[in-house]
Amino acid sequence: MNKITRRTLVRSGGVAATAVTLNLGAFAEGNMLEEQAGNVFHVFAFQWRPDVTVAQKDRAARDIAAFQGQIPGLLETHVGSNLSPRGKGYTFGGVMRFTAPAALDAYTHHPMHLALLAWLVPLIDAIELDLHA
Repeated sequence: MNKITRRTLVRSGGVAATAVTLNLGAFAEGNMLEEQAGNVFHVFAFQWRPDVTVAQKDRAARDIAAFQGQIPGLLETHVGSNLSPRGKGYTFGGVMRFTAPAALDAYTHHPMHLALLAWLVPLIDAIELDLHA
């Protein structure tokens, strides 16, 4: 079996783009029910402001990890330093898995999350993604 590399995809860009276009419609239709129910991943990454201390970074990791077992519908929490050299300045991040979109929505308003945001938001530039599993 041939190995597919980025170079191969770039060289066959027209074919790949067509395949993606054709499959997106099927993907969207096939996942409509799955999107309404099923696990959701909340992915986040931070760029720290220059004056942020190691103690503040450690507190963020502890506070986020402490959500586990306290937030209804939160199944898994993984948080820590970014190991990738391709992080574009995002040096810290995490992944959280929720039982359903409703659990993720409830998390955004949970008192523990709001307390974290109150002190953390001024210290970071963040990016967030929410994905269906």
